[in-house]
Amino acid sequence: MFPWNLFPFHKDTKQKMQQMNPEDINKYIQNMMGQMIPEQMQGMMNPQDLAKGFQTGQKPQGQASSLPSSVFETHDSVYVRVPIKNEEWRKDMKLYHTSNQMIIEHIPEYDDKHIITLPALVKKKGTTAQIKDGILEVKIPKNIDMQFSEIDVTDID
Repeated sequence: MFPWNLFPFHKDTKQKMQQMNPEDINKYIQNMMGQMIPEQMQGMMNPQDLAKGFQTGQKPQGQASSLPSSVFETHDSVYVRVPIKNEEWRKDMKLYHTSNQMIIEHIPEYDDKHIITLPALVKKKGTTAQIKDGILEVKIPKNIDMQFSEIDVTDID
């Protein structure tokens, strides 16, 4: 039988958890981070700045905002559809793609950059894009990766 009473969880743990204040938890985490980071590094990185990156509801700097889009795949292609609300977007936008991401720049604002993760690997060539009824549709041919590597499984005695 496992000695559960040796763990720091007691009968009143649930009650203590309900009484905790989020501000107290935040102060505790900042205090612990301050103790864990060596003194030489504290000048380089402030624990408060580190904790800000973990807060929910915030978008990290340098990351693009989301653009309403739909992505789906067929047997042969990956489709990305984006509503184009303003006719001026058509002139300004730039489209790029990597083997697994679609990048849309300059819409709705000129400094905006949107990265859409694709559900499958795609080819470099053969992509087409068209706008019809206010919807940008990008068709990217899928890259069929048929390279398999067999893995030997050995028994360890």
